[in-house]
Amino acid sequence: MTSEDTVTDPTTTRAATASFTPDDVRTVGAPVDGRVPDVPAEQAWADRRLHYPLVAPANRRKFTVIVVGTGLAGAGAAAALGELGYDVECFTIHDAPRRAHSVAAQGGINAARARKVDNDSVHRFVKDTVKGGDFRGREADAYRLGQESVRVIDHMNAIGAPFAREYGGELATRSFGGVQVSRTYYTRGQTGQQLQVAGANALLRQVARGTVTLHTRQEMLDLVVADGRAQGIVVRDLVTGAVRAVTAHAVVLATGGYGNIYCKSTLAKNSNATAAWRAHRRGAHFANPAFIQFHPTALPLMSQWQSKTILMSESLRNDGRIWVPARADDDRAPEDIPESERDYYLERRYPTFGNLTPRDVASRAARERIDAGFGVGPLKNAVYLDFADAIARLGRETVVARYSNLFHMYEQATGDDPLSTPMRIAPGAHFAMGGLWSDYDMMTSVPGLFVGGEVGWGYHGANRLGANSLLSACVDGWFTLPYAVPGYLAPLLGTRVLPHDDPAVLDAVEAVRARTERLLTTGGTQGPDRFHRRLGEILYRYAGVTRTPEGLAQGIAEIRALREEFWRDVRVLGEGTELNQELERAGRVADYLEMAELLCVDGLDRDESCGAHFRADHQTPDGEALRDDTTWCRVSAWESPAPDAPDARFVRHDEPLTFQAVPLQTRNYA
Repeated sequence: MTSEDTVTDPTTTRAATASFTPDDVRTVGAPVDGRVPDVPAEQAWADRRLHYPLVAPANRRKFTVIVVGTGLAGAGAAAALGELGYDVECFTIHDAPRRAHSVAAQGGINAARARKVDNDSVHRFVKDTVKGGDFRGREADAYRLGQESVRVIDHMNAIGAPFAREYGGELATRSFGGVQVSRTYYTRGQTGQQLQVAGANALLRQVARGTVTLHTRQEMLDLVVADGRAQGIVVRDLVTGAVRAVTAHAVVLATGGYGNIYCKSTLAKNSNATAAWRAHRRGAHFANPAFIQFHPTALPLMSQWQSKTILMSESLRNDGRIWVPARADDDRAPEDIPESERDYYLERRYPTFGNLTPRDVASRAARERIDAGFGVGPLKNAVYLDFADAIARLGRETVVARYSNLFHMYEQATGDDPLSTPMRIAPGAHFAMGGLWSDYDMMTSVPGLFVGGEVGWGYHGANRLGANSLLSACVDGWFTLPYAVPGYLAPLLGTRVLPHDDPAVLDAVEAVRARTERLLTTGGTQGPDRFHRRLGEILYRYAGVTRTPEGLAQGIAEIRALREEFWRDVRVLGEGTELNQELERAGRVADYLEMAELLCVDGLDRDESCGAHFRADHQTPDGEALRDDTTWCRVSAWESPAPDAPDARFVRHDEPLTFQAVPLQTRNYA
């Protein structure tokens, strides 16, 4: 068994062998403009802030802004806009804002504060981020990320995040993959949880002040677009089933990534992509959907009925060493395998970075060893992460102090003590570098619709560096959207929010009700979870760590067949006018079944390897990703065809990427 489709649902059937070319499934439309200021990349953010239109304090309460999501990006944006004086309506599917998935991030948050004398700087941060993303993200966005990172750490520290400290009181840092400096701030293995608690408390402070109205257990099911701009959302009360529209002058989506499209992923089971996909269906372009990160430090799958994978923080690779037996199919216990018969393959192949190679590189290397027969564990689908050397060098107490909760979580999940025997890890679907396309101001192709955090795309290119996720969410929420959204609102002063009897509002509400009714009345024989598992198997098989054009074409065919079967045979019990989690899941799976086809189309269309998008037909002689900068140094921003469109092909809009401060180069971590 491997982590890519080895435990299969016995009901799964495969479509006949398919053969699609990119021209069969897509056309090319007009390019899109990222609206990056025409100045050197390091000056772009200062230039843009200087030229944003302003809203006077007395006028801010006249504007209503909807924020969907209460993770680090959503809580930050809602709290900051509320603090500035805007009328904010904030929505979450959870029963409390602190339950958002940002709590799951473990290892740390990056910042280019350069407190250690290790030659770090903002420029080095940008170089690492752009290079780590394999030159498929915006250079100017990476500069904003690095420049604002200093304020993020100081701000989160000020509002209560209990960062680890050195003996003398300075905030402590550690290393993460893809860098050779120590810039990652952390709270043991609980960084996301502690930052989320601090951010949620800041949000609740604004709720108490009356600037933010918080709506819990509400799921966004559609976007209201009128007069060519986003003016509201349609939500369903997850307790009562009531469907209603809420209108505003602008909408911010901060609803996370779509990694759960693979079913067995490191994300919480409640994480989903419905808000983003519904916005896409209303006209928001989707950027680089094939750019999915497979985390190298997830736990391997053990059963077809396992609901998800479990993440072990990348921070463990600071002190853990990754290895497999030097002999294939070696069944000995790890403690019985001597050093001379172990292959520390990352240290062998990438001596400069060793176990801290970027995630895409580490995941491909692990997959290659597993597929070559060197996998370990009962099902031969993992590699070892070993702390014996660190314990001998630092002492058990120090190692436990750094990672205690992670060790405890691993022992609870597997029954093994990682202090006594090596962890077993394997690549698992994790982070979505793709997302709704947005310009430099975080605004999508639908005016008035903004994105923040993982639901967007801009910073990470084709591979996210560890500890840049929490940072990007905080930068967006606290220090980008509070500038960009007012810049959009300023010219709208004097306009009222859209009335609820406007035809665009009524049409959106009716579309939600009709879709809900269709799900409830199909009357099939299979629950939505069965379809989700089968979709995950297709994606792991054809759009996993390694892809081929033949496999992606086959994936498109099988996804189309599965989607048709879903709408013919899905069974949703219960009613729509009550708490109905089966209905929630069915709606989310229906969206995944549409999105999955676009994911495979994007992978088939992008005829190169870059970062986490590894095409087996584009690799160097030593098995590394082989980019095509002449053709593919650009963002693919996709438009999906309407259900009744005569041409069912997707439309690709390109945004060219340019690099000045970090010139294009072949990545080398050896």
